[in-house]
Amino acid sequence: MTAKLIDGKAVSQKIKDQVQMRVEKLKHQGVVPGLAVVLIGDNSASHTYVKNKQKTCEALGMRSDLLQYPDDLTQAELLATIDGLNNDPNIHGILVQLPLPQHIDEFSVIMAIDPQKDVDGFHPVSVGNMMIGNEAFLPCTPNGIIKMLDHYAIEPAGQHVVVIGRSNIVGKPVGQMLLQRNATVTYTHSKTKDLVYYTKQADILVVAIGVAKFLDSRHIKPGAVVIDVGMNRDENGKLCGDVDYEDVFEKASYITPVPGGVGPVTIAMLMENTVQSAENSLAKDKSGRTM
Repeated sequence: MTAKLIDGKAVSQKIKDQVQMRVEKLKHQGVVPGLAVVLIGDNSASHTYVKNKQKTCEALGMRSDLLQYPDDLTQAELLATIDGLNNDPNIHGILVQLPLPQHIDEFSVIMAIDPQKDVDGFHPVSVGNMMIGNEAFLPCTPNGIIKMLDHYAIEPAGQHVVVIGRSNIVGKPVGQMLLQRNATVTYTHSKTKDLVYYTKQADILVVAIGVAKFLDSRHIKPGAVVIDVGMNRDENGKLCGDVDYEDVFEKASYITPVPGGVGPVTIAMLMENTVQSAENSLAKDKSGRTM
């Protein structure tokens, strides 16, 4: 058996084509979807991510604002910046690029973002709505994973999903979203004893642990679907995931590559959330005008 490639670039393009049509429709109604990205410090990976987000925004005809600050920016200054963006009617999505400098409290920053502009899906209001199945901005990487599974007609219902990783950004929400799609979900992490015992039971394995080539063919059962969320550098400085791709490829049924897998879809989902926010704002304005 050799795995079929889950092509993130193809899935991403399909989403972006749909987003672009929605952008054009909004523009005809006088609204340009606007995304503001706040970048603090000189983290090279963060700069790369932000550049890709800006490039995608502009290609889709959306407004892209970059607010860049040195890493000695105070928390009070950052919160004041977010407050200004919350009150800017031309900005529909606010993204504060993580990680933040150590002197800034991440939770306070997330809490400061208006949930109606929380296109990352990190605000507790967004997370709470996601948990109970209400409409919410869903976190981009987990929602992207769902879109990838749907694109390849991989049905989570009745499947055993094992998630390696328990971050608030990927691990926890992706498990919850797959649970809502009627999968049976097991969370594993750095404290899990006998990890292989669990991973070898997985029909769908989501790997988000942040360790280069951590997972190999010994961890999976034949025919498993492997979703690699990692973005690391190997010993030669080459981009790689949390999965030893070459080793696992012969045993899995489907696998995401790194790069070209989850990453492009994550950015596409950010664009979709921003457009959704612009549509919500327009609907609210129209509702207000008719009352």
